[in-house]
Amino acid sequence: MKRQILIATTNRGKLAELSAMLDLDIQWLSLSDLGGLKEVEEDGKTFAENARKKSAGYALQSGLWTIADDSGLVIDALGGAPGVRSARFSEISSDCCSDRALLDRENTAKVLELMKLVPASERTARFICCLCLACPCPAGAKILLETQGTLDGLMAEAPAGENGFGYDPIFFAPSLGKTVAQLGEDEKNSISHRGNAIRKLKPLLEKLLVGGNWFTP
Repeated sequence: MKRQILIATTNRGKLAELSAMLDLDIQWLSLSDLGGLKEVEEDGKTFAENARKKSAGYALQSGLWTIADDSGLVIDALGGAPGVRSARFSEISSDCCSDRALLDRENTAKVLELMKLVPASERTARFICCLCLACPCPAGAKILLETQGTLDGLMAEAPAGENGFGYDPIFFAPSLGKTVAQLGEDEKNSISHRGNAIRKLKPLLEKLLVGGNWFTP
């Protein structure tokens, strides 16, 4: 029987992306595969804090090694905003929160409005992704691994591109001369903050698996 690792998301696309890039002989599970788990609140002040809290919380509930991530957009001219509030930056009515496309549009519109008078030389920004792997232990969850990936770029003045999600249409990657939403999936994964974090995690996770002590390496 294959070893199981939980990826703390209900997003099948994120599950597919992580499992494909890690490419290990593991049975990957999502939160949707498990019933009765309580949502872990993301109330940390940093991406790393949120990733740790989610991975530890779901590891304890599920009894499985758990990988969690927290990621978002950091804009220098906005003092680091949206930051850990990237997914909730627009603060639109909770009645609409189930509509991911609407949230993305509202978040993007708020950023563009706040940035409309910022000159090109001051539109620097970065996407950040923090990944954390935790395991359940008798004394509580144990943090096993943490990695971080970034993607530096500039905030565009208007959306461009139909791919991706979130702030991708207004995040310009100077090295490619395109917004992230104008990139194909493979091209995006090769430079993205999440892709960079996953590539750092893979050799570390492989080393743990080879160690053979599944719960308390």
